[in-house]
Amino acid sequence: MAGVTDWSELVLDIADDVPPGRATTYGLIAEAARARTGRGSARSVGAVMSREGGSVAWWRVVRADGSLPEQLTARAAEHYRAEGTPRRPGGSVDLTRALWDPVEDLNA
Repeated sequence: MAGVTDWSELVLDIADDVPPGRATTYGLIAEAARARTGRGSARSVGAVMSREGGSVAWWRVVRADGSLPEQLTARAAEHYRAEGTPRRPGGSVDLTRALWDPVEDLNA
């Protein structure tokens, strides 16, 4: 991918590790990336996902409230149904049941 840095590759690798039917947040990916590199923020993870996330299961990386940007919601819903991802009545991911924590996965 043009313009991909080692840090953005790390973000994409972590995003790619999220199991089907589960989800993680931009902030948790940033925390896992910081544990390995000492840098990163939820906003910078969001930027990587926006620019280069099409190559991974982008719908598994959500905001802290379980939602995605409005323009992605309908496309993500198809994936959530296919994977059996737990959702709340409004359609966002139910992170109390679906959360995958990449930091815990690092320490396992």
